[in-house]
Amino acid sequence: MQVSVETTQGLERKMTIAVPSEKVDSAVNTRLQEAARNVKLNGFRKGKVPFKVIKSKFGAGVRQEVVGELMSQSFYEAIDQESLKPAGQPSIDPKNLNEGEDLEFVATFQVYPEITLPDFSKNEVQRLNADISEADIDEMIETLRKQKQSWEPAERAAAAQDMVNIDYAGSLDGEAFEGGTAQGTNLVLGSERMIPGFESGIEGKSAGDVFTLDLEFPEEYHNKELSGKKVAFEITLNTVSEQALPAIDEEFYKSFGVEEGGLEAFREEVTSNMRRELKTASRNKLKNKIMDSLVDSVDAEIPDALVSAEIGQLRQQALQQFGGGGQNIDASMLPDELFKEQAARRVLLGLVLGEVIQQQELKADPTKVREAIEELAATYESPDEVINWYYGNQEQLATIESNVLEDQVFDYIIEQSTVIEKTLPYQEVIQPEPKASEETAGEDSKAEA
Repeated sequence: MQVSVETTQGLERKMTIAVPSEKVDSAVNTRLQEAARNVKLNGFRKGKVPFKVIKSKFGAGVRQEVVGELMSQSFYEAIDQESLKPAGQPSIDPKNLNEGEDLEFVATFQVYPEITLPDFSKNEVQRLNADISEADIDEMIETLRKQKQSWEPAERAAAAQDMVNIDYAGSLDGEAFEGGTAQGTNLVLGSERMIPGFESGIEGKSAGDVFTLDLEFPEEYHNKELSGKKVAFEITLNTVSEQALPAIDEEFYKSFGVEEGGLEAFREEVTSNMRRELKTASRNKLKNKIMDSLVDSVDAEIPDALVSAEIGQLRQQALQQFGGGGQNIDASMLPDELFKEQAARRVLLGLVLGEVIQQQELKADPTKVREAIEELAATYESPDEVINWYYGNQEQLATIESNVLEDQVFDYIIEQSTVIEKTLPYQEVIQPEPKASEETAGEDSKAEA
């Protein structure tokens, strides 16, 4: 087999491969001989059809099949011979498929870039800590009460935080617009689900009131046909309900799994969960800072095929999220550009982390894998069954191992970096950081913001 490699531009390689005709003919003849043992043709007994007849009838199709297999096989042999690492599938361009002549084809593909790791000792990152105060615990308990809240009819005018049931019909220049009408919909005032002025305009109204709100869609509204437009909403207020929070008593404790020990045991359980949440939030923010630093400090060309594959994954995740909301979204409505920047960032991070793994010869620590599985299993009624399930499911176990290995990479980078400890209030530490370029989508034309 003859192989020549040409660097066209950047990461792209053009590899010309020639496979001797003898190898092609031999493979075709072998395949035809195998077929001859099972072929049935009128006038011949099974397995007794002359080879010349077999070749005449099936030769062209078998040759096409064999040539396709040989091109694939030869490509992988060639990249191994030339020590190349393709990023994605190649584009194959046959140059000579004539019988009796050498098979020749050109494979065009991109290779993985060389990654030069930054000097991690020059990294300076901030690790956030917090002291959990009694006031923080009280606030968390109030949050838990709200999670268990119910709604009771209120014989008064609607106020912020109330839940109202409404009918509404929106119109633009006197004409109804798509998605602007709903019947019997529940809305919590102050949730900011609707466009500005909608929810506040209901406050002070009572059940049975019918009224009109003159509003304006925001300029940045996702439906361009409505952005910045003045509209009118005729609203019928059906019911007003107010929050009813559960009492902090034994029943409340039991609903969170605390069967004994009363308030003291419940506060201890809440504090323990808050510490875990604090630890996770602090580490995630530290990892995010490191990832930002890596993206800024590593300059490498990224293979298009890897970015395209990542875009496909991000699009699929988005479609699943939309599907969970009951929306029928066509994939074509989500263009590549929507995900390209995020995909490129993720690919670059993956390449950098992979280089660290390779250079440091890191492998998932079995002890840490076990700890991770036990931590997951602890949230189930039968932890041992869950642990056994993970170890009996190679795909799920591989996911845990991958996560653990990623954590080990970050642990290595953190150890090399200068870490500055900073103490903040608990709520500030656990508050998620806003994404730099988060794309959101809502229902196409409803009044929801």
